[in-house]
Amino acid sequence: MSLEIEPEVILIAEDNDDHIVLLLRSFRKAALVNPVVVVKNGVEVLEYLRGDGKFSNRAEYPLPTLLLLDLRMPMMDGFEVLYWIRQDPTLRALRIVMLTTSEDLRDINKAYQLGANSFLVKPTDLEHFMKLTDAIRGHWLWLSKAPTIERSGERERTQAEAASDLTASEGK
Repeated sequence: MSLEIEPEVILIAEDNDDHIVLLLRSFRKAALVNPVVVVKNGVEVLEYLRGDGKFSNRAEYPLPTLLLLDLRMPMMDGFEVLYWIRQDPTLRALRIVMLTTSEDLRDINKAYQLGANSFLVKPTDLEHFMKLTDAIRGHWLWLSKAPTIERSGERERTQAEAASDLTASEGK
């Protein structure tokens, strides 16, 4: 029996294409090897986490170990996404870093009250994005240990599959 280690996927929720380019470029320059998935609005974040629609293949779209969540997004903002995740018993342990241009103290306080693990202000140039990437990598990917996160119903399916496999092997 082989033990597979799943990659620590980073889910980025960001609607600004320039910010996406800066983030991905800084990840590459920092030799960050984690798989990265980008979604562009709050509704897509929820679809990804629930495994709905185009995100239903969990082998292709595994649950993330870290969510970098923009505050101001179309369809559903970062606060609404954060609230939704923290209400879901299967996802509430997901590590969420707010990554936004806002420096408004009200936004910072609200994010922490809703359960954000961190609140980082996006820099506007690649050099400072590199420093931010180093901080994210150092703390969230190297030092901080991620909890186990399962999609709702995933445990039940896994147990059902194991029972089915056991039944099939007993019949041989």
